[in-house]
Amino acid sequence: MVDPSTGDNTPITIDEKANPYRDCIQGLANEPITVVRLLEDARKELHPSSKLADLGGGVTVKEVVHRLVTNRPRVAIIAGSPDHPAHLLDRAHTLMAAAAIWQRGGVPFTFSVPVICDGTAQNNIGQSYSLASRNDTARAVNINFEGHSYHAAYVLAGCDKSPSAILSGLAAAEVARRHRGDQAPVWAVFAPEHVLKGGKIPDGTRKELETIAAKAREHGHRELGEDIEGNLEYILQCSSDEAFAGQLKRAKNLELIDPDTERRILNELAEHTCDSHGGICAFNGTGNSSRTMLAAFGLTPPELELLTGVPADTAVGQGMDCLFGILNKPEYSVCNLVKANFANVVRIHNATGSSSNMLLHLPCIMRHAGFDVTIDDYAEIRDNTPVPEVFAHSLTENRDTFVLAQQFMAGQHRGMESLYRVLSDLKVPMDLDAVTVSGTWRARTENLDTPVDPALGDRAVIRTLPVRKMSGVEVLRGSFFDTCVVKVSGMSDDQYAGFDDHIFVVRYYENEHVCNGDFAARDLLDRLRATEGVDDALIRAVVKRNGGGEEPDLENFRGLLERHLLSFAFLIAGQGPQAYGMPEMFSPSQNLRHHRVLEASSILMTDGRYSGVTKGACIGHTTPEAFEGGGIGYLRNGDILRVKLTDRRIDLLDRVAFLENREVVIDPTKDEGRAELHAERMKRMDHRRLDIAACNLMEHVSDASHGVVPAAVDRRATAAWR
Repeated sequence: MVDPSTGDNTPITIDEKANPYRDCIQGLANEPITVVRLLEDARKELHPSSKLADLGGGVTVKEVVHRLVTNRPRVAIIAGSPDHPAHLLDRAHTLMAAAAIWQRGGVPFTFSVPVICDGTAQNNIGQSYSLASRNDTARAVNINFEGHSYHAAYVLAGCDKSPSAILSGLAAAEVARRHRGDQAPVWAVFAPEHVLKGGKIPDGTRKELETIAAKAREHGHRELGEDIEGNLEYILQCSSDEAFAGQLKRAKNLELIDPDTERRILNELAEHTCDSHGGICAFNGTGNSSRTMLAAFGLTPPELELLTGVPADTAVGQGMDCLFGILNKPEYSVCNLVKANFANVVRIHNATGSSSNMLLHLPCIMRHAGFDVTIDDYAEIRDNTPVPEVFAHSLTENRDTFVLAQQFMAGQHRGMESLYRVLSDLKVPMDLDAVTVSGTWRARTENLDTPVDPALGDRAVIRTLPVRKMSGVEVLRGSFFDTCVVKVSGMSDDQYAGFDDHIFVVRYYENEHVCNGDFAARDLLDRLRATEGVDDALIRAVVKRNGGGEEPDLENFRGLLERHLLSFAFLIAGQGPQAYGMPEMFSPSQNLRHHRVLEASSILMTDGRYSGVTKGACIGHTTPEAFEGGGIGYLRNGDILRVKLTDRRIDLLDRVAFLENREVVIDPTKDEGRAELHAERMKRMDHRRLDIAACNLMEHVSDASHGVVPAAVDRRATAAWR
């Protein structure tokens, strides 16, 4: 490989004291055959016209041994499991990367990690393993990387938690190497997986859903008809399938359809959801938020940022040039890149309306890198430098992530470089001198005079002017918890204003399935009216406080909800990391969002988390969790919550005082009358943990505000990131 900066074509050797392959005969004897097999597969399977298929006269064990002994770059290609749709094209990409490493004088290795699809795990026990898999994957990556003494990684970054997990494992390796002092740091580039093209509802299925919606209207269930019609506007993805599942269950419970029709329609939707090439779902969930994060950290070569399929061999070659160009340069190591770009990543996260799960994953990455980062740091950056939203992402107006990638491939924007330039032009203080695998942001954006093609007009996903002033994720405080988060970018301006300085009545659940059952029930409003503690006096006081006057029509319970005068807080507790693995409450959030009456009036709150695609008033990551004695586990039906979003607070109010037109904030953990209730719940939570295999219980982890990382990682994270 010719070094573009010097013109030197001398093969790179890594500058370090230790070389286990030189000093240990077993590794030198064992590993070369794996390299030869990998490259032989590349020679056979890559298209003969590809430059990457040219491996000279072939690869021999002798040459591999020579490269290992002389400490040529040992590069691990980290892929995912083929049972995840994002990783269906990994084989071809892996072989191209392996050939590119060899051609540049390095030694390629490859290993894969298991990747849970959060959609597949949704609304079942799989979600209790999902977040745990992030920590397990970080450990597994670290074990393989350290155990085989790799220098660098070329990562085929997939969906949900796996990108954060892999980055965390690599960062942890660098921290340990820094302490040992005899090995080079860790370098990496990330190539995010291609974007999944959204599906299309078959014409016959669409007509049948339209018929069900019309039938719902005819039978007096206008809101269900509107919910189905609204969901028909979305591209077909697993997220919209989940909404249809809830709506069809409601239709079945209302006897508008029979169980066989429900099953048949769900099957038809499933059959047409995913394109056969797979990829990361086109919504702006945790998968694509992770893509955004990696690029914002400066870890993704621009040629590999937004793919729609297997990358061209030229793109892989350019990505590998980036990696080989930073070897032996400590300032470009994984830990130094995440440190240099952390504040930038927070601002990009806000500007793009990305997943609330990143408030778990960002502290996780930074703490694995040794930096003492919590969501308080996120909140401080957000408060000090407000960022407008410039991402006009939409699943109903042909502006999903697949379209974003198409626009990128057509040269109509430059992805992360365009976002940095747009925010800089809007006077957001982006650190343009921070380094990336492709140079500083300043060098990458200084000649980008047109960050987005004006010809795109309203079709542009990235906008050069703010879409809205409000963006990102807010960190809230309260009288019964330390921190929780709400994705305000997922709320409309009207919803945010309507839920600010507003009173909610608690309806308490110990698992999501009971909550989902309520949302689908034909007698939902009767169930809400019969909530323990909800009597006429409380309804009058809540309605009055919410601006509904002195004498509300108590017989018109639906009307009070529709007019946003009576509001419920559906509270699902006992879902925290130590209690139940911190599953996503996606199903109830979708059922709430696609229920016209409840969406306009009510909120969800949990010590669990949500899907990255969640929209609406969904509050999660509550700390301390119920299982750790958090106040959320002491709440009960009929409790009164005051939400002040502009003050970033949620407080529990004393019921007696509230009925007397006074608002007295209380801490439920100090109420001796609730101690027995909490103790009973603790027993049920402890018993429920038996659902999860003992080897994957998330014990001895930090709380959500610290990223839910293993205790040792949390304890060692002492360095300042600034």
